[in-house]
Amino acid sequence: MRVQRLFLLLAVALLSALIALSTLADDGRLAFDVALIAGVAAACVALWRKAPFVVAVVLAAAVAAGVRLLEPIGSGSPGRI
Repeated sequence: MRVQRLFLLLAVALLSALIALSTLADDGRLAFDVALIAGVAAACVALWRKAPFVVAVVLAAAVAAGVRLLEPIGSGSPGRI
């Protein structure tokens, strides 16, 4: 039973690290794409509030699109550090 719980927690940790890496990394550098981060955050909140997965995905896409609409023209690339 402990081994199964350990594998479950390990899978969650690896998936979380993969999401963080794909959200914040671009071509080996740290990059902050505000729209993408806002979309992932909205999906996390929706899933935390027990929303269905499809609702979380649609919400994430809508939030990311809304943030991109509000970005100033000419800021096509995410900020890099």
